[in-house]
Amino acid sequence: MRSRSRTICLSLAFITVFLYLLLALVSFPIYHQPCDPPLPPRTHILRDLARINYTSVGMSGPAEPPTDTTHRDSSNKDANKDAKGHVQTLSDVLLSVKEGKNAPMNTQVNVGRHAANQAESLASGLSKLEALFDHPLYNMPSLPIPDEDWLLKVKSKVKASEKSSQMWSEDHEDIQWNSSSNSHPPWLRFHLGISRWQLYPHPDPNMELLTQHLATHRIVSAVQKSGGTQLKLVMSFPNYGQAMFKPMKQERDEETNYNLYYFSDFERHNAEIAAFHLDRILGYRRIPPVVGRLVDVVTEIKDVTTDRKLARTFFTSPVGSVCFYGQCSYYCSTEHAVCGRPRDLEASLAFMLPDLSLASRRTWRSPWRRSYSRSKLAKWRTDPDYCSTVKKTSPYNKGTRLVDFIDMVILDFLMSNMDRHHYETFEKFGNNTFLLHLDNGRAFGRHSKDEPSILAPLQQCCRIRRSTWLRLRLLSLPQYRLSDVMRASLSHDTLHRVAPLLSEPHLAALDRRLKTVLETVSRCQERPSKDGGEDY
Repeated sequence: MRSRSRTICLSLAFITVFLYLLLALVSFPIYHQPCDPPLPPRTHILRDLARINYTSVGMSGPAEPPTDTTHRDSSNKDANKDAKGHVQTLSDVLLSVKEGKNAPMNTQVNVGRHAANQAESLASGLSKLEALFDHPLYNMPSLPIPDEDWLLKVKSKVKASEKSSQMWSEDHEDIQWNSSSNSHPPWLRFHLGISRWQLYPHPDPNMELLTQHLATHRIVSAVQKSGGTQLKLVMSFPNYGQAMFKPMKQERDEETNYNLYYFSDFERHNAEIAAFHLDRILGYRRIPPVVGRLVDVVTEIKDVTTDRKLARTFFTSPVGSVCFYGQCSYYCSTEHAVCGRPRDLEASLAFMLPDLSLASRRTWRSPWRRSYSRSKLAKWRTDPDYCSTVKKTSPYNKGTRLVDFIDMVILDFLMSNMDRHHYETFEKFGNNTFLLHLDNGRAFGRHSKDEPSILAPLQQCCRIRRSTWLRLRLLSLPQYRLSDVMRASLSHDTLHRVAPLLSEPHLAALDRRLKTVLETVSRCQERPSKDGGEDY
């Protein structure tokens, strides 16, 4: 009984397998038979083109579906639906490019156009700058400078005792100087070129070499400069030249906090650089050459400093940046530390003036000095006839001192520098000399607001040097526009490769403020002169 049941089960299993195999053989050809007739040849070509267009960036329009195909069943309808989806997506992409919605493609196009516009604007500015410096107002004929009007002279002979007393480190170059200027390093040529009327001539064949020296020469020493309210270092070079170092404290497009008083503002490295270029464009030449430089915080400051107080302030930030803060009255703490990225630090380097033992300077208090008080106003803010008193006071009662001061006022207004409490002159030349426009780190703090009080000396005194007035009018013309030539001049600085040293709003503010200066002069011309004074 048991064997019969086993036989029946095996028979049923064989029959079941046979039936499955038979069914599979019968249905196989039917399963692979196409549901629709084959597409016409033209349809295949259109589909291939459509597939290419889906992935083509340079396509000019969406692919259209074929119009000569026959009715399809549900499976082909799904395929058509997918195709229509692709066509719709491509159409949206093309539309978004047209309307600026396609971010990657549109960004590339905009960046390309912006770069092209910037390059064109810079090229135009460079030609304007060249034309400006070639203008007769910048090349006035002058008499030879007499010997007594040079700040320094080269000694023809040096005593042996003086030579032996000069002790320098091994990092300094062993060079031989003589009376020939060809043997002098750039910084010494700069010092020997200072005269009674300017720090350097126009044109200055030494300027390119001088700025290149500042930007690239090896730094062998870095010590903190004594005095001052914020961090400054004195950097030394192998050929005995020295420069004033001011680190980056604020991003270029960042404005000064409106709630801060001017005496609490940061000193900006790019302001020092821009002030030098603006002073040169105005034809003053009263600011020592300044360049921007990327400094390695470790190898060019920490490793070469002999200043123990400075060395103790170095530390590594939580993100691995090397920082230091030094010692000063303001902003010298771990909360206001100067940090590299991670070691590279932007800074301004300004050539130092001759040592005070060689060329002493006199410090003068500005008659229009601010009160530096949160509650008290200076006298000139409340007395409209304040200038009459100043003009009766030495040294403003004779010579060119008053119009020299007005020149500095115009510079400060253009760059919005409210921190001009003192100025200096070289003592050798007495009162009959130019004013040094030093310490401009708090300039270019705000571009959205002008500070009319800076112009108070011009408004109250109504005096201006005639050559200054003519150059200001020249810079207001489209072919010499101040913002354009300033942009072009700053493009020569090495830090321009990192980012423009002045943002476009700051450059636009220069044109706006220049217009204000010229309007102020025009109003003065309409007023009768009280003392019969004439413009210089």
